[in-house]
Amino acid sequence: MQVPLIQLQCGVNSYDWGKVGKDSAAARYAVATESNNFSIEDEKPYAELWMGTHPSLPSKDVETQRSLLDLVQDNKALMSSKISEKYGDKLPFLFKILSIRKALSIQAHPNKKLAEHLHAKDPKNYPDDNHKPEMTIAVTPFDGLCGFRPLQELVHFLANVPSLRNLIGEDEAKNFEKTVSANETSNNPEVTEKNKKALRTVFSALMTKDKSTIAAAAKELVASAQKEGENFAGGGGPSNDGKELADLVLRLNGQFEGDVGLFVLFYLNYVKLEVGEAMFLKADDIHAYLSGDIIECMASSDNVVRAGFTPKFQDIPTLTSMLTYSYAPISEQKMNPVDYPYVTLNRTAYSSSSSAILYDPPIEEFSVVKTELNGKGAKARFDAIEGPSVIICTAGNGSISVGPKSQRVKAGYVFFVGATAECVLESDSESFTTFKAFCELSGKESAHGAS
Repeated sequence: MQVPLIQLQCGVNSYDWGKVGKDSAAARYAVATESNNFSIEDEKPYAELWMGTHPSLPSKDVETQRSLLDLVQDNKALMSSKISEKYGDKLPFLFKILSIRKALSIQAHPNKKLAEHLHAKDPKNYPDDNHKPEMTIAVTPFDGLCGFRPLQELVHFLANVPSLRNLIGEDEAKNFEKTVSANETSNNPEVTEKNKKALRTVFSALMTKDKSTIAAAAKELVASAQKEGENFAGGGGPSNDGKELADLVLRLNGQFEGDVGLFVLFYLNYVKLEVGEAMFLKADDIHAYLSGDIIECMASSDNVVRAGFTPKFQDIPTLTSMLTYSYAPISEQKMNPVDYPYVTLNRTAYSSSSSAILYDPPIEEFSVVKTELNGKGAKARFDAIEGPSVIICTAGNGSISVGPKSQRVKAGYVFFVGATAECVLESDSESFTTFKAFCELSGKESAHGAS
């Protein structure tokens, strides 16, 4: 029987928001695989490297050029019969590298039921029927807009950003303030539902304004940001200072002049992730990534409902109706990775403070392990699991072994490891970093990482 270790050739997407030429980690990783027949164009943006079986950009076996989808469908043992049966003979997750130069669209991903409805109604814009919860891990410093802010912060901005209040309308703003006043942090389910309804109303009031009205208000907003600096937006509120928000408005207006997203940022948490920090977004969570290189893992879907910062198809009625309108500080979306328990480090790895840490979201489709091996000869032996894995090297050189088969690894190399296979990573450089996405249904390897 074939040893279940397959080097993958992975495709890269060129979208306008991607980093350009060799600045893009997605492009550099794609070009590393010698058989990829891909070369980097200096002026072209490269946004995403896809690793998986999704039909929009399926990975291939470097050696045979067969798609990974064909391989796992022909040999169900590669994923385990249980996972193959549950997920229709397709990898349960899609693993990506994103290289973000400018803002992605303000967006959310539908839950399973809505995805099925949207795909049936509009397969051109909603290409599959799956949900898309996703996890983001920073490979370089990252910033983005993620989830609705605590309500008291929105109250602050409605009081201190005149162009926002005028756009929403005085009656809508007052009704929102009256509903949530003194109830912003209530745990009472009835009060929370009233707050969510009020948030939906005041958000929809913004999103349904016509473009000319938004563009006129945006000019006023940008002028305030230029003039007020650290005093902008009443000094910014508890989560972000005024200068930070003023700079953000000016930066985003330079990318999407007069866009509704310039006002949406007052509704959403503005988050910065340092290298190795992560957050988890459930289906129906609103977000917009702004800059940085990230590892992204998600359920295997390409469904996006967009409503700002994009020239692509926008579906504002669906977005405003689908969101849960949950509100919370960003600390509740950030993850707390833990030591991965199913790996054995050799003495060299231990003595050099090597690590294997687990990012484990509260869903079964995927988890991710980041392994850092410090020093030549540092080795990590991963126990066999009852499910498939995809591994990408993001820095350094080394080797990967499954049974008698061993292959060299360098930054950008991607491998599929089949179910029930013990896997060994060994460093051949001072630092060797890999990320492993995997799925295992029984006894999910956890200590759930979402805080």
